[in-house]
Amino acid sequence: MRIPITHLLAVAMSSCVAWTSMAVASPVTSPADAFAQAKREHRFVILDLEAVWCHWCHVMDRDTYGNEKEQQAIGNHFVLLKLDQDANPDFAARYGDWGWPATIVFAEDGSEIVKRRGFIEPQRFVALLDAIVADPSPGPSVVDAAAIVAQDTAALDAASRTRRMSDVHALFDKPHAGWGDGQRYLDVASIEWTLEDAHGRDNGAESMARQTLDANLHLIDPVWGGVYQYSIGPGWHDPHFEKIMSFQADDLRLYALAYARWKDPRYLDAAHAIERYLTTFLISPQGAFYVSQDADLSATVDGHAYFALDDSGRRALGMPRIDTHVYTRENAWAIAALCQVHDSLGDSYALEVARRATRWILDHRRIAGGGFRHDERDVAGPYLADNVAMAGALLALYRSTGEREWLTHAEATLGFIEARLHSPDAGYLSSPLAKNAVGALAQPLRQQDENIELARVANLAWRSTANPRDRRTSEHAARFAFAWGEANPQRYQPSLLLLDRERASEPLHVAVVGARDNATVAAMHAAALAYPALYRRIDLWDPREGPLPNPDVVYPRLSRPAAFVCTGNACSPPVYAATDIAVAVDRISEITSTPR
Repeated sequence: MRIPITHLLAVAMSSCVAWTSMAVASPVTSPADAFAQAKREHRFVILDLEAVWCHWCHVMDRDTYGNEKEQQAIGNHFVLLKLDQDANPDFAARYGDWGWPATIVFAEDGSEIVKRRGFIEPQRFVALLDAIVADPSPGPSVVDAAAIVAQDTAALDAASRTRRMSDVHALFDKPHAGWGDGQRYLDVASIEWTLEDAHGRDNGAESMARQTLDANLHLIDPVWGGVYQYSIGPGWHDPHFEKIMSFQADDLRLYALAYARWKDPRYLDAAHAIERYLTTFLISPQGAFYVSQDADLSATVDGHAYFALDDSGRRALGMPRIDTHVYTRENAWAIAALCQVHDSLGDSYALEVARRATRWILDHRRIAGGGFRHDERDVAGPYLADNVAMAGALLALYRSTGEREWLTHAEATLGFIEARLHSPDAGYLSSPLAKNAVGALAQPLRQQDENIELARVANLAWRSTANPRDRRTSEHAARFAFAWGEANPQRYQPSLLLLDRERASEPLHVAVVGARDNATVAAMHAAALAYPALYRRIDLWDPREGPLPNPDVVYPRLSRPAAFVCTGNACSPPVYAATDIAVAVDRISEITSTPR
């Protein structure tokens, strides 16, 4: 699961390391096998949920699980279950707030006893295990998403909206940039919110967005490109050097959008640097994308020493390990980011790469009913994370190209989610329950951030298709997401503000009418795509292709190509030149005060 950066006080410190293999206490890699053994032998189960790139996971393997005394303590009463969170989105969604590494101890019946976040040193780990054997009573519980009762409306109430908007300003670190007081990186939802508010409504928002985008430039590798995961502390100058797809895709998309907004050449350089890294280091020969690159070359050559070198110096020592799994979710993030690069920068190569990756995923990860697997073979699933990310990527491709096949695929995927992952009361399941699941793992899981993303994607799909199913999906997901937010008011969640605004307003809508192969049509479509709006609907209507998927506006038949800028109840006069589209958008937005 992509852990949202909004969990400012719950992110575990981690970094990638290319370590040699280390001894561990006879781990099991199948949940079903682990609990079957525990029941047969009357043992507890320790879940060690780690990440391939996680520094402290490797340290715990070496110093804790690899220690003879700890192995003996485990062997007496426990079964050790080790899982990679990138490969198991269901477990990552369930225990993401506790890692990485996440340590969860279960009774043999699957009930949870203890949850611990991050590295546990050997002495404290043995004491923990001894205490569990002596008294296996469950520890203090936390708010459980399974217990959330959905609210009646799929929107924030006025008081909650005001409080959460104030949080964006109150939690901003003015001296250093960024939100909160922990690690530093681009908080995606905060940047998206401030980018939108910065457009003529809130001058303070522009300052927050630009100060943070400027500071994050320190986390871009000046040699190979790509962005490091985060910086320790507020100064932005002490990076953890792992390069993870979620950060590459998010930062690439945001810098491209920021360049379209402010034309700052540093943002253009940042977008190009991240795009170069993606298409050089994280792309497979077939055109699909890999997952991550470790921070360190080895246990003796760490990232601080390695990434201080120039290109030849690095290559002389070797290459930090790249996780060459090809997951649908990570590819979808990359595809959507590359579409934004195409839209904002006019980068045709980015769109070509996005198309190629999409074709590969369609050919190798699609399953019956319009959905997608996570990997080549999944132990569980299907997973909401993969399918909602891919639906969003397909919508981005439709917007960038005007080609209806991508919208058709997106609609099929949203239908698959509705058919396979719908939860009756509200929201959508992270995945169907695995066979032989027991205890806590047999409880259906609805994960808030996945439901926020689904509600936003389905809402945008509805605006493009007028399919009432998409509207229902958005509302069903939003009802759960907002209820969860109200049950956790201490969480900083600008993503709820974005969802609330988008569901309550029409997107920026630009329709370009004319033959697809006409040069003027292509130029106007490119100009519409380049307008720096986050929430947008761009239609390219060639009348030869039949009615638009959502024919909610009747456009006049003219003797030459034209573009129209529309709001919920009005459209601009026809625009005949690409250079006039931005002016028309600004004019009609001022008149109608349409949120963008």
